[in-house]
Amino acid sequence: MVNTLPQMTALLPVFVLAFTGLALLLVDTISPDARSNTSMAVVGALGSLAALAASVWLVVSGTGSADTGGAITLFAEAIKVDTMALFFTAIFASVTALVVVAAHDYFHDHESPAAFYSLVVFAATGMALLAAANSLAVVFVALEMVSLPSYVLVAYLKQNHGSVEAGMKYFLVGALSSAIFLFGISLVYAATGSLLFADVADGIGSLDGLAGVAGLGIVMILGGVAFKTASVPFHFWAPEAYEGAPAPVSAFLSSASKAAGFVVAFRLFTEAFPVGASLAAGIDWVLAFGVLAAVTMTLGNFAAAVQEEVKRMLAYSSIGHAGYVLIGVAALSQDGGANGAVMGAAMAHLLVYGFMNTGAFLFVAMAERWGVGRTFEDYAGLARRAPVASTAMAVFMFSLAGLPPFAGFFSKYFLFMGAIDNGFLWLAGLGAVNSVVSLYYYSRVVKALFIDDPASSSALDAIDVRPTGLYAAVVFAAVATVLLLPGFGPVIETAEAAASALF
Repeated sequence: MVNTLPQMTALLPVFVLAFTGLALLLVDTISPDARSNTSMAVVGALGSLAALAASVWLVVSGTGSADTGGAITLFAEAIKVDTMALFFTAIFASVTALVVVAAHDYFHDHESPAAFYSLVVFAATGMALLAAANSLAVVFVALEMVSLPSYVLVAYLKQNHGSVEAGMKYFLVGALSSAIFLFGISLVYAATGSLLFADVADGIGSLDGLAGVAGLGIVMILGGVAFKTASVPFHFWAPEAYEGAPAPVSAFLSSASKAAGFVVAFRLFTEAFPVGASLAAGIDWVLAFGVLAAVTMTLGNFAAAVQEEVKRMLAYSSIGHAGYVLIGVAALSQDGGANGAVMGAAMAHLLVYGFMNTGAFLFVAMAERWGVGRTFEDYAGLARRAPVASTAMAVFMFSLAGLPPFAGFFSKYFLFMGAIDNGFLWLAGLGAVNSVVSLYYYSRVVKALFIDDPASSSALDAIDVRPTGLYAAVVFAAVATVLLLPGFGPVIETAEAAASALF
């Protein structure tokens, strides 16, 4: 049993990802002529799957759960491994494995593909560390471990002006948000005298004239979290970065990186700034998150509805889904009986979203590999030449829209029901209306693939190429999206138990 092993075993997934990234970097540095695109992709995928297996094993064995003694704290309580940390690490590892496998074909002719794999795995390592952070200092360091590789990944196609421009915009806005986030941390530290979440929560309750300082710090931290999750009005970087970046990078950022931003929000605003205690600083962050959720889901969905490029539509769609997940913190209340249920449902939605959104972006990567274009019209008739991949894309679209019997329907159902049970009927209703709106633009993709006729008979000639890695990643993501349906019971139970332990 895990309980008989050293406590450091709880960080096994983080260590596996870190060693995988170092191995990729070491081989590429020492023997650049010996390494190959295939070997790098295989090592990256095996390392990610090993981290996923370690996370699942630790969850199943009860590591960090309330039933086995509670969370495991390490390094003077700066790190805390519990079920929530392991749950999110499983999301990061899953998305990383899919992206690495797909990148094998996407970067088949790139001069230095090895750097891509190491950067992705290092970013995933930062995300896993972020999920286990129990100190504001560790949160900032882990965020930078995620952000710095991400800037490079967005601009990875150095000969593509769109990729370089997107990377520069992402870097400038990201650097500004990091500075604001760090300044907020410094203000909270000045007001409370500690960086550990539990000590910050105690300090918030007795500020002794420093309520304004602490309040400003919380607002700045909230703004930094809103940027990382691409929430309105801090969302402007997302469509530009996702559109200009290589499609596998867009999949990674919109799924794994977004989940990393939410694990920060879930932890900070339950453990460091509890619902009732933060009112002492004059900050009602529940109301702030409620406004963010409403505006984010509405703007994201309506902006996606008017896009003509599939990749840009998915970028705005990911903003809309950020609005749904924000309900996980916007629908919390002091002594709310359904707090664990609504936050657990948001966690479960992020897991489902990780597969269906990653798969959708990887289908776009396949279309880019084929050279068929970016608009809805360019996708016309693709199902005739690529029926399996097109069927997988239809699964992603219907699941993202929240149609039964796909997993996206159940994750949204539990999320909206959790909000209703906690007294936030208006948030659940707005989410349901936005889901109906999203069905319009998601169905446009399915219509183009299966119903519309291609512009010319030669438009689909390039589809004779069968990128094995991309196909495998897309099909696996679709299978996972479907198989999550019968397995959703254990997923939602684990997520709700992990969230309930925070309250």
